[in-house]
Amino acid sequence: MSNYHIKHLEEYFQVYRKSVRNPESFWEEVAEEHFLWRKRWDNALSWDFSKPEVKWFEGAKLNITENCIDRHLNTRGDKTAIIFEPNDPNEAAQHITYKQLHDRVCRFANVLKEQGIQKGDRVCIYLPMIPELAISVLACARIGAIHSVVFAGFSSTALSTRINDSDCKMVITSDGSYRGSKTIDLKGIVDEALEDCPSIQSVLVVKRINSDIQMKEGRDHWLQPLLDEAYHDCEPEIMDSEDPLFILYTSGSTGKPKGMVHSSGGYMVYTAYTFKNVFQYRENDVYWCTADIGWITGHSYIVYGPLANGATTVMFEGVPSYPDFGRFWEIVDKHQVNQFYTAPTAIRALAKEGVDYVEKYDLSSLKVLGTVGEPINEEAWHWYDDNVGKKKSPIVDTWWQTETGGIMISPIPFATPTKPTYATLPFIGIQPALMDENGKEIKGNQVDGRLCIKFPWPSMARTIWGDHQRYKDTYFSAFENMYFTGDGALRDEVGYYRITGRVDDVIIVSGHNLGTAPIEDAINEHPAVAESAIVGFPHDIKGNALYGYVILKDTGEYRRHDNLRKEINQLITEQIGPIAKLDKIQFTQGLPKTRSGKIMRRILRKIASKDTSNLGDTSTLLNPEVVQEIIDNAL
Repeated sequence: MSNYHIKHLEEYFQVYRKSVRNPESFWEEVAEEHFLWRKRWDNALSWDFSKPEVKWFEGAKLNITENCIDRHLNTRGDKTAIIFEPNDPNEAAQHITYKQLHDRVCRFANVLKEQGIQKGDRVCIYLPMIPELAISVLACARIGAIHSVVFAGFSSTALSTRINDSDCKMVITSDGSYRGSKTIDLKGIVDEALEDCPSIQSVLVVKRINSDIQMKEGRDHWLQPLLDEAYHDCEPEIMDSEDPLFILYTSGSTGKPKGMVHSSGGYMVYTAYTFKNVFQYRENDVYWCTADIGWITGHSYIVYGPLANGATTVMFEGVPSYPDFGRFWEIVDKHQVNQFYTAPTAIRALAKEGVDYVEKYDLSSLKVLGTVGEPINEEAWHWYDDNVGKKKSPIVDTWWQTETGGIMISPIPFATPTKPTYATLPFIGIQPALMDENGKEIKGNQVDGRLCIKFPWPSMARTIWGDHQRYKDTYFSAFENMYFTGDGALRDEVGYYRITGRVDDVIIVSGHNLGTAPIEDAINEHPAVAESAIVGFPHDIKGNALYGYVILKDTGEYRRHDNLRKEINQLITEQIGPIAKLDKIQFTQGLPKTRSGKIMRRILRKIASKDTSNLGDTSTLLNPEVVQEIIDNAL
């Protein structure tokens, strides 16, 4: 058991050394002691980054749902597996035990089989954050079908692209969804998408908002009557360790979205192991990740990682601002949440509303706080630490990607001393390298470069669905024999890593490489600033100059904009140097963001460069209307 639950810094270093000296035997030990295998592997690892090809636990047989559900039934059958917290606080929360989860997953799996879904078939899931989303994911895994969850905020165009790319046979959706005070017509979006998806044979529809929808004869079926008829037990399909478990699309910096393919065995081992350690989960804890299962964070740290550890995981249907900005803290208080994992975007939005909303609630149950999705800026980190964690709950600032499957660089709470804006040390088994432009590794500390990983880890994506060449070109061609993350990073004097943002967010001004994240951090420290985004635009003398989009906390004209611009540049000069001053600062009501909270800098770059002829599909943004406002007020 010793390697499975790390509690001290010294222990971290011991286990880490062991994990990088002999990765194969390290991961074999973790896999052997903590999971259920129908057949043991013949070979722990074979890999070749030049192809690129990676195989973990070759020849092993398993089913991930046996590890997430069945093996807990004797010891934890009556324990709550999932707490469902609905959008409307007046609707009762649901507590689904491991026994109930087993029953519901088996019935759903049998419905899929009756609809003709077989091992290897792709099933697209387009559902809101309701229990059926987690259950349908597990039901697919139960029978060996490959799930492709599409976040239920994407447009019909984005949905049909993803369905067609992987030739899905079925869509699972609902009549609609609740989001704050609004309802969204999901079934209408699906109908529109399917006008152009020849591979779809059937659509299963969950009743959630009881709206009046069109059901297409022969294709569309209400889910509940089929579940009522279905048998309550379903033998799990025995999968090979390297069989695909799911496809999850991530937007490329260019071209169509990339369908990242994750395996069954390696993904299970790594997500379970990282969950246990990064959140220091104990048997009766209540854990809550606020992400949507439509993203990798939800796959790994709402569904698979927690359930493989027999945890209680919270699923929240709503938004942090409904019915007011105290909703997150009300839920923490109500369910006595012990580990809370959210995005810096959410923290900044809540910080902007002040602490009154936080102070109404009892947050004393919190033991560990986490952030995910982007590096957290210093001001937000301190607000979170002071007001939510009360300086006693360590913040794990986790860096990882859709492609990595699990957390790669993160503090281990109570073991790793934290440092604001730093993701700190590599997780067990992860071997990072910083590379220069010429492909040479930069050794030593107090350096920065391009972040690569030298050695395979169990949960890494194996390919891009239907396009292995693109997988190779994107991740393995920039640096020989390395996985290139696409991110820049800085290593400080003690070896802590700070992610400085996408390498394509590094702007070269007068020959100096400037990462956008540190400049934004500096701007965000101004008391009047809520959030900012920096992009480069062409400049005759410097090559590139910097353009800042800034959201102010107080929308009233309480200070002249010209003075604010001077003060912002003064802050940047003080923190980074005059080289990083902004040539243009545009004040705006909002920034174009993806549903996961990433700022769409591509759009901002085009506006700054006065090239607004082709901004691409903005319909999938969280706030498409903000784009026109920014264009109208561009400098």
